[in-house]
Parts: sequence; structure tokens; C-alpha cells
Amino acid sequence: MHVSSGRWVYGLLLALLTALLWGILPIKLKQVLVVMDPLTVTWYRLLVAGGLLFIYLALARRLPSRKVLGKRGKWLVLLASLGLAGNYVLYLMGLNLLSPGTAQLVVQTGPVMLLVASVFIFRERFTLGQGVGLLVLLVGFGLFFNQRLVELLTSLTDYTAGVLLVLAGSTVWTFYALGQKQLLTVWSSLQVMMVIYLFCALVLTPWVHPLEALHLTSLQGFLLFACCLNTLIGYGAFAEALAHWEASRVSATLAITPLVTFVAVALAAWLWPDYVHAEQINGLAYFGALLVVLGSALTALGPSLMAGLKVRRERLATRV
Repeated sequence: MHVSSGRWVYGLLLALLTALLWGILPIKLKQVLVVMDPLTVTWYRLLVAGGLLFIYLALARRLPSRKVLGKRGKWLVLLASLGLAGNYVLYLMGLNLLSPGTAQLVVQTGPVMLLVASVFIFRERFTLGQGVGLLVLLVGFGLFFNQRLVELLTSLTDYTAGVLLVLAGSTVWTFYALGQKQLLTVWSSLQVMMVIYLFCALVLTPWVHPLEALHLTSLQGFLLFACCLNTLIGYGAFAEALAHWEASRVSATLAITPLVTFVAVALAAWLWPDYVHAEQINGLAYFGALLVVLGSALTALGPSLMAGLKVRRERLATRV
């Protein structure tokens, strides 16, 4: 079982970097998807990121060894790889039908699912605080979708399909995160990511159309390359954060990702209105988004909050 190093400040900074990079990613992807299909975009992201990691690790003579994996490790590689590939593809398919902010908010269910899974697999406690957090999160989602709640519940429109696709992507992402965390017991985070990226790219190869990249404008080509680097740095930071900090605390930090997206979309729509459009939601929906973030953070930090409250009560009791 993987145990965090305890360097929580380093883990926090890495988690914040991940939230920033994941927050701005859908804005860039949205422009690339105008020309390229989700499978091909995913293939480029994984191949470039994995290739760069391979070059770096080869030069540093730190390529991963298969001998230390064992049979269980190979199954973990397969689980994590299929989980990440499924997440990437399903998310992009959903993003094609949604705004960046909406897609990123639905993605927020991923860290929550990771937390719930961690309760069973890593034996982390599920406390009253986490229950309150889940309730706040559900209320937040209800408020965020207030303008289209009837549509979501009664018909299968493009909007509903987009939400369901992103939700499915968040679900399979949990398998990636759990598998990757266990692989950290035998490989470094960079070695884990290199193997997963290249394996995912190999799996997707029969269904991609690489020549679609020739139809990109200069700006779209730059954004595609930026997405590839975002994949390398963002998920690398996430992997390292899990190596140094508990999964629950990393999940709580990633809760701010949708807020980063909403702020980035507003700023981009103001600077480049021809390319990026502002979110078409009302004030109640924005309040709902804040509740989703708050609920996610409370759910992730529930055990720590309850433990802190217990310590304070014990101190007060001893003083009395």
C-alpha cells in the first residue's frame, strides 16, 4: 500500500499547479476540437507527453524496469491506462457539447469518487463532515443546473448527452487515479506517467486520424501543443502530489479547478471574444458552482476537520 512522504507543502503546491493547468485546459481544447476529433486529440496529447518523458528518462538512465512490477503491477498498469484513456476521450466528447465551465464542473465528481473509493481501498475514514460535504455538493449541482434541470431529467438532448459523457469520464478517471497511486510503490511518478501515456496512445492508434493536424490554423496548432504540455505537466504534478500528500487532501485542493475555469473563460471572452464565449448561466448557477467547490472540499477534508474538532474538545475537557 502506498504511503505519502509527508512533504505536505510540496504536495499542496503541486496540487495547486494541477488545478490551474486543468482549469485552463478545456478552453484550449475547445478550439482544437473545432477541427480534430476527440480520439485524435487525445492520441496526440498522450503520444507527445509520453514521448518527452521517455526521452528525459532515457537520458537520465531512469527508464522503468518491468521486473519490479510483478503480475499485480501489470494489471494496475492496464487499469490505470484504460481509465485515463477513457477519461480523456469521454471528456472531450462531452466538451464538444458543453461549455468549458459546465464540463469542468461536472468533472468535479471525479475527485469525489476518488475520495469515496479511497475510503474503502486505503481505509480512510468517512465522517459526518464528509456526509455534509456530499450534501452541499449535490445541492450545488442542483442550483448550477437550475436553468436546464428539466431538460437534464426528461430528455436526451446534446446538453444532457454532454453531461453524461463527462460524468462517465470522471467515473473511469477514478480507476486511473487508484491504479496510478499503487504503482507509485514500485516506480517514480514520472516513470508511471510515461508508461501509462505511451500504452494509452498505443491502444488508441487504430482509431485516430493524425493528418487532421494539417488542417489546424497556426493558433490551433499552438493550442494543441500547449494541450500536450499541459498533459505532461498537469498530470505529472498530480502524480507527484499523490506521492507527497494524502489522496483526500489532493482531492480537496483540486476542488478549486472549476473556479479557475470560470475565471479563465470570463477573462478569455473579454480578451478574445471572437474565439471564446462567456458562460450563459445566471447568478444562481454561479452560486451553485461555489457550493459544488465547497462541498467537494468539505467531503475531502472531512476526516481532518473532525479529527481537529476532537482534539480541541479533548483539550477543553482537560482544562476543565
